[in-house]
Amino acid sequence: MSFAAERKRGVWKRRSIHDYAQRLRAFFLFAETRGWCRAGLAAGIIAPRFMADETVPKGLGREDVLRLLASVVGDRAVDKRDRAILMLLIAYGLRAGEVRGLQLDDLDWENEMLRVRCPKPGRTHLWPLSHEVGHAILRYIREARPSGFGRSLFFTAHAPIRPLGRAALGKMVRDRLAGIGIVSGRRGTHVLRHAAAQHLLDQGMSMKVIGDFLGHRDPSSTAIYAKVNLAALREVAALDLEGLA
Repeated sequence: MSFAAERKRGVWKRRSIHDYAQRLRAFFLFAETRGWCRAGLAAGIIAPRFMADETVPKGLGREDVLRLLASVVGDRAVDKRDRAILMLLIAYGLRAGEVRGLQLDDLDWENEMLRVRCPKPGRTHLWPLSHEVGHAILRYIREARPSGFGRSLFFTAHAPIRPLGRAALGKMVRDRLAGIGIVSGRRGTHVLRHAAAQHLLDQGMSMKVIGDFLGHRDPSSTAIYAKVNLAALREVAALDLEGLA
């Protein structure tokens, strides 16, 4: 089996081949130092060029996002919990770790604010708590959230009762997407973060506003979403390059 053959068959993408080639080269470099193979094999393993962020982020269209939310109805405790979580992911573009870290004390009902700890940047953000999201969370707390297990907001629906983890959040999103027929592509919690950012971009929000909304420190973290905005790309293409073209 060769990388080229797998690439031709469409089994591996260029990024996958790049990663595998890098690992093989590292292994053969180590093997050469141990005398397990002849010298020069590692130099013959050339990974295809791959630029960071060269692929377009795969997110859900707004129609699919709304279909997903509309599918989470019912009076089961798990439905009430999942609807509250999905509304947080869809409305605020939260990361799985941010949802996992939410506590009862992070909900300021009097001032209608939501406090979110962002483990990745290491900061805390305050967001206005929308009535729709607040209602979904309040319904879960009053009617479905297990009591007596701590201050975490979201818990598992079945014993052993414990705070909901990142893996469980990802599985929930994947299962819910599969329930509306979306079974390919990226289907974890981050796909809803991409969808939230894209929706803001489609509404004409600036990259600075979107970056602040998502909690990005580095503007390049937000710039990836510009690649799927054809109107913005046309404006860039029309810029006067002042003889640099």
